[in-house]
Amino acid sequence: MRKGKVFYKDYPAGILTETNEGEYVFQYDHQFVKDHANEFITFTMPVTDKPYTDKRLFPFFDGLIPEGWLLDIASENWKINKNDRMGLLLACCKDCIGAVSVEPIIEKDGK
Repeated sequence: MRKGKVFYKDYPAGILTETNEGEYVFQYDHQFVKDHANEFITFTMPVTDKPYTDKRLFPFFDGLIPEGWLLDIASENWKINKNDRMGLLLACCKDCIGAVSVEPIIEKDGK
């Protein structure tokens, strides 16, 4: 299981998880829901306490991943397959253009 902490501006907005079964789950942070109910990260994912789930990486997050020659450089330098969208998101999107960024969450057992 891989996870990323999603930030909107400087606020922790939620957690994006890729489960061991290959599903993706995005859950807004409860404090973000309380304090920033109208500041959703994308129109397709309004702020709610309910988790969003999908069998593929949500299009909004996939859109944060570099494309073209920049994707080639990232894939080669970090040895990440271009089809590993979650891996690329976690490696490349800590300092994105725009208001949203994603930082990898390292589990205590190193996974």
